[in-house]
Amino acid sequence: MPHAELTLTIPDEIWIGDVSRTYDDATFRILSALPGEDSGVGLAEITAADLPAVLRDIENRESVTTLEILSHRDDSALVQFETSMPLLLFPVQGSGVPLEMPFTLSNGEAVWDISAPQERLSELGEQLEEFGISFSVDRIRQHLESEQVLTESQLELVEEAIEAGYYDTPRECSLTELADRVGIAKSTCSETLHRAEEQILKQFVSDHPAR
Repeated sequence: MPHAELTLTIPDEIWIGDVSRTYDDATFRILSALPGEDSGVGLAEITAADLPAVLRDIENRESVTTLEILSHRDDSALVQFETSMPLLLFPVQGSGVPLEMPFTLSNGEAVWDISAPQERLSELGEQLEEFGISFSVDRIRQHLESEQVLTESQLELVEEAIEAGYYDTPRECSLTELADRVGIAKSTCSETLHRAEEQILKQFVSDHPAR
């Protein structure tokens, strides 16, 4: 089954696109989302230098009907929101393509991982265009090989982490330093490494079952 990685450019009229551009250091990690007929509910982890300002901005958006802060620590908050304009979810719903969670959105762009038959991917592209959401296809593979453990982006980050000494004892490079080194948000760096480490460990255990 084809697997694609897409980068979406979120229109300003979608509140999360406008907020993320206003606070370009903010990172929105969408953990789950549920579309409805006239609204959508999402669960997100928001990280920003001026987090209170970001939360106030979201709360004041007309299309955000509710915002509930579930937890708050330093510059990060876990929030649940309801919006009357879940435009990001409509193309997924209309094309019948399952969206892999979590995904990260920052500075008006979101990165999606999609696995679906070719005709579904084509329909998703048409749906995105219909809703005015421009996108680029960063990578597409026609077949997922069983021996392939990591995506290219995960492998590149792990290799960079090893080279920087992130996995050395004692550690030569912090997570913040590694994120700065590769030019991505700290939360994105952490999420990508966590996914990579999960796949590596699962593959190792699968190859070396307990006796």
